[in-house]
Amino acid sequence: MLFRSSRQTQQVVNRLGNGGRAAAAQASRGVESGNLIDRHIFGVLEERGIQPAARTSDYEFIRRVTLDLTGRVPAPERVTAFVSDGDPSKRERYVEELLQSSEWVDKWAMFFGDLYRNTDVVRATNTVRRAEGREAFYRWIYDSLKEGKPYNRMAFELIAAEGTNSWENGVLNWQVGNRTTGGPAQDHYDQMAAATMETFLGNSTFNCIMCHNGRGHVDTLSLWGKRSSRIQAYGFAAFFAQSNFQQQPREQRPDPNIFWWRVATNPRGVYLLNTTTGNRPPRIEIAGMRAVPPAYPFGEGEGPGAGEPLRMAAARMVTADFNFARATVNYIWKELMVRGLVEPVNQMDPDRLDPDNPPEEPWTLQPSNAALLRDLAQDFINNEYSLRELMRRIVTSDAYQLSARYDGDWNPEWESLHARRLVKRLWAEEIHDAVAQTSNLLPNITITTTTRIPNGDPPLTRVVNYAMQTTSPASRGSAAGFMAPFYPGDREETERRSDGSDQQALTLMNNNFVISRTRSTVTGGRESLLRQ
Repeated sequence: MLFRSSRQTQQVVNRLGNGGRAAAAQASRGVESGNLIDRHIFGVLEERGIQPAARTSDYEFIRRVTLDLTGRVPAPERVTAFVSDGDPSKRERYVEELLQSSEWVDKWAMFFGDLYRNTDVVRATNTVRRAEGREAFYRWIYDSLKEGKPYNRMAFELIAAEGTNSWENGVLNWQVGNRTTGGPAQDHYDQMAAATMETFLGNSTFNCIMCHNGRGHVDTLSLWGKRSSRIQAYGFAAFFAQSNFQQQPREQRPDPNIFWWRVATNPRGVYLLNTTTGNRPPRIEIAGMRAVPPAYPFGEGEGPGAGEPLRMAAARMVTADFNFARATVNYIWKELMVRGLVEPVNQMDPDRLDPDNPPEEPWTLQPSNAALLRDLAQDFINNEYSLRELMRRIVTSDAYQLSARYDGDWNPEWESLHARRLVKRLWAEEIHDAVAQTSNLLPNITITTTTRIPNGDPPLTRVVNYAMQTTSPASRGSAAGFMAPFYPGDREETERRSDGSDQQALTLMNNNFVISRTRSTVTGGRESLLRQ
């Protein structure tokens, strides 16, 4: 049950006031109906004697879920229709409407563009995708989400991608972004391995192990890292040792400085311990071993199957790893529930995740609710890695539908338990689009999609009306100036942030994008809502 006793239930009903009995009863039904999220969240709250917040109102819910799933504010007429609808299943129906919308695809294409670091140029390595590569990668992400491609398939395709033209085959651009410069080929393999571990298994500590044994370096950060050695990292990097990045052949280029990328396979590639220069410490022979065989660093150290391409083997093992499902669930949970079950989301410790096999003292389980993370990951697998189904499960839970308001004394230590809705600031794109949408004066944001080649055709462009429809930091166009104070990040050196600042307040008061929409004028065929 949601509450400890009928007396507790009555106390909450009294606290909620009108409609409180129905809200409490519906929350209780959510637990009893089999929603695994509610069983875990409210079960822990019950054990600890923590009263959850009241259920959110219809007004609060429709705004929250519309922004969370689509990045847009709901239209006024949609709010009115939703609130006046007496159907008890209206919230579930509305969630389904959002999940099937093009705006859902826009929002999550932006999210995964951030996660996959889709940019024109990787400045750290001076690797140039150009607008064509950026747009092709965006289109691959967008189309994958639109068609409902299972997420394990998306990850598999990214890790195993191979092809000849990164401007036409968008999936190649993730591996192109993992390319490194200034060192031996092993630097490439290491970076591809580290990016795979962080992006798909939430394990950024692996990057540390690429340079040195864990003991003495990450002892207080990761139990798995403390136990791990550099040779294990070499073994995973060896799956990428047949990878070869090539520029478009010069004889095919209209301009020698403008080219696409090929991601090819060198069947003779091996991971050698023979370097003394580059981006990482020297790689030297270990007990006479000069070449490291591919070995997955978890479980029994599985290698590739007979005749199996190495990156395809890596993709198979990563996406079959239960921690792949855990990491994906944790990324999505944080976006929808504000705080991850593991924080930070990219520092998951593989040896501290399993509630059925807890670590020895003084270590503790890392997730705030390890059983929930385990069961939600299994549910994700059971639903064939469907991102829509995962999000549906979360936003239709009673835990998601708790109010942000809390009557009584709030203990900040309860934040990780999700006893109420945690407040978050909107993304920069969401703030921009809310101003545009609520004023009824939509901007034209021009995105250049083709590089200008000297003496060739002019660049092609496309125009969008919402910042959420742009493809990368370089494509924000006229929206960039307004968005900058809201910390949208650059997908490389600067992460997206949600904290506030004085500059944000000043921008909302003084920026011309806002001022021009608070005047009762007619612009571009649209009339400001102030005149209606």
